[in-house]
Amino acid sequence: MNQKTADGPRRRQKSDKPNPIDVHVGARVRLRRTLLGMSQERLGEAIGLTFQQVQKYERGANRIGASRLYDIARVLDVAVSFFFDDVNAEVASMAARLGAKTDEQPVPAQDADPLMRRETLELVRAYYRIGDPQVRRRLFDLTKAIANASQND
Repeated sequence: MNQKTADGPRRRQKSDKPNPIDVHVGARVRLRRTLLGMSQERLGEAIGLTFQQVQKYERGANRIGASRLYDIARVLDVAVSFFFDDVNAEVASMAARLGAKTDEQPVPAQDADPLMRRETLELVRAYYRIGDPQVRRRLFDLTKAIANASQND
């Protein structure tokens, strides 16, 4: 949301930090695209954009309009609400503060969320490439056992 100043609505300057909600939505676009094994170029072609524009959306540098978000959701086969899932209180609070005053607020680090790491995405994709459901289940149980054992150490 643009802020009002004495000169009219305040537009985000190039030096301003992206809105945390834009960053979150972009991260969710990246998460879903990566889980599907889709390149930025392929997503861009499907919605009529360059891969550079997709990169800007994923970083939160550019806001995604409602109709564009609808197109992205259709291509990525998710509901539009998927992009707003898991918005935590910190992100929502930071976004509200950005709308209320002109001071820059820090943007949460995406690395803090393990679901946003490339390693996690690669692990999930490799897991689902295992064709035998019984083998997949045994791997799942083994991974949980190792994680539980390391927590108890």
